[in-house]
Amino acid sequence: AANTGFLSLCAHGRVTGLAVEAGAAVSHVTSVCRGQTLRKGTRCLGVAGDHLSRHLQRLLLESPREPAVQRALSKKVLTQLKEQCCYVSLDYEGDLREKGAHQAARFQTPDGHWITLGKERFCCPEPLFRPELLQHSCPGLHQLAGQSLQTVPEHARRHLLGNIVLAGGSSMFPGFPERMCLELNFLLRGAGVHVEVLANPGRGTAAWAGGSMAASLSSFQHTWMTKGQYQEHGAEYVHEKF
Repeated sequence: AANTGFLSLCAHGRVTGLAVEAGAAVSHVTSVCRGQTLRKGTRCLGVAGDHLSRHLQRLLLESPREPAVQRALSKKVLTQLKEQCCYVSLDYEGDLREKGAHQAARFQTPDGHWITLGKERFCCPEPLFRPELLQHSCPGLHQLAGQSLQTVPEHARRHLLGNIVLAGGSSMFPGFPERMCLELNFLLRGAGVHVEVLANPGRGTAAWAGGSMAASLSSFQHTWMTKGQYQEHGAEYVHEKF
């Protein structure tokens, strides 16, 4: 049993850092120092991939284009549409104002229909940074990252600032790392640091990769629950063990 933020850091070869995870069901920010998750530095955002897929469907239904086709889109096709055509804007307000500033994308559904996306391409993932677009009152993922960093003792904060790791399938949008970097540098202006984020191409499955790495380290063997312990105590033993 291990925190997915810690495992995502492991996948990047680190045991200290800030993990910013945007997953399918929920997004997290986790501060980790020397392998220890700092509970007071953990933040959760109720906006993630599934919410963005539904948001994309609503955006498409508001559009006058191909309404019958868009109503019939399955969850699987919406996910493909989101992953293949959407991206994070570096200037959301500016892109909304400038019609035609961004290239439209065409997507063919499995049954042969074509769907054209315009501003929906960058409006879809924007709630990760502006949850209010989905009527959520919590701060955006970058603001939660800033809050998490503020809970870390000052002497350790610089180590975390140099090890901000992105993870999860919803962090794979083109532009997501650049926007996160931009927002964090704006939030932390005046702190005398320039923030960079680590965005491994395999970050969509970073927690799984990190889990396999952590499990192979002798220093983590004391956290394993053995088959014998499972057979003797049952599944509930996991709560005592961890």
